[in-house]
Amino acid sequence: MFNDSKAILDDILSRWHHHCKHFTIVRQAGADPMFRMARSSRHWLTEDEVRESEIDGYLMKAVDFHVGEMENPHRAAIYMEARNCYTGRSVWLSPLLPKDKEERAIVIMEARNMLTRRLMTAGVM
Repeated sequence: MFNDSKAILDDILSRWHHHCKHFTIVRQAGADPMFRMARSSRHWLTEDEVRESEIDGYLMKAVDFHVGEMENPHRAAIYMEARNCYTGRSVWLSPLLPKDKEERAIVIMEARNMLTRRLMTAGVM
C-alpha cells in the first residue's frame, strides 16, 4: 500500500510539474480578451482523449490549489519533489529547506504525507 501511494504521488507530482511549466501568470502581449478561453482545435483527438485531457486539467488545478494552501517549508519541499519526479533525478534542492539531510528528509516526508491526505480527501488520489 505504501509503495503504491508513493508511486501514485510521484506520478501526480511529475504531471503537475509539467502542467505548471506551461502556465503563464501574466497575459501575453496582444492577447484579445474575447479569445482568452478559446482552445485550439482538437479534432484529431478521440472523444475519450478530449475528456481525459479535461479531467487531467481539473486534477492538476486541484493539486495546484492544495499545494498552494500549504505553508513553507512544506510547499517548497513539494515544489522540489515535483521537479525531481519530473526530471527523474534527485538532485534539485531548495534553499528554504533545512541544510541537514535528516531534517530535510523529515520535512519532505511530512510534506508528502500532508499532500497525500489532502489529495485523498479531495478525491484526486
